[in-house]
Amino acid sequence: MRFLNHKFLEQHAVLLAIMTLITVAIGGIVEIVPLFTIETTIERVKGVRPYSPLELAGRDIYIREGCYLCHSQMIRPFRDEVERYGHYSLAAESMYDHPFQWGSERQGPDLARVGGKYSNEWHVAHLANPRDVVPESIMPSYAFLADRPVDLDHLADHLRTLRLVGVPYTDEMIANAKVDAIAQDDPNADTTALLKRYPGAVTGGFGGAPEMVTERDALIAYLQMLGTLVKFRDVSPDDLKQ
Repeated sequence: MRFLNHKFLEQHAVLLAIMTLITVAIGGIVEIVPLFTIETTIERVKGVRPYSPLELAGRDIYIREGCYLCHSQMIRPFRDEVERYGHYSLAAESMYDHPFQWGSERQGPDLARVGGKYSNEWHVAHLANPRDVVPESIMPSYAFLADRPVDLDHLADHLRTLRLVGVPYTDEMIANAKVDAIAQDDPNADTTALLKRYPGAVTGGFGGAPEMVTERDALIAYLQMLGTLVKFRDVSPDDLKQ
């Protein structure tokens, strides 16, 4: 019974350390073992899909240019944030992000729900000279993106790599990566197959020359889909689960 006495344990450092280690180990096993029995800890939500090749290219540019340093993509469940930005962020919305863009530090507005909020033309003007549309903006100009082509030849490799870490890109998606990127950028293209593979993708009218898919086009395509996949106004909380 003496071993159950707290005072006795506290006076014997080695025994206290051993008992602490056992307690922590039991607690860790109880928490960790169940995780091996399920595929994912993230609840799947209707509408969430992998990025289209052009959106994925735009996301890479977003990260490369450090946009995440000033813009988070996480709306916290606080009244002021929900009223300003929209429904709080769901983990499932970022389940295919590698890496995800969550965070609470921001100098500019949160972009988790920016998709569809502004027109493509607005984004074109904003990237060229932010102060033309937001006079108080401190964002630098990204006009140079309009002159830089997207590396279309390696899009399939990118999709194939993401599939290795769990993003459900199919063989069909990978085989058509370059074709889909060009089709999404071209306002006159037949996008039937593209939209079947990536429902809700914003197509064409990104302001670039039709003969070249630019980094600006890709970035706008990415921004225009953020927060648009889950239709919060049309479903109840129970309907969000598949």
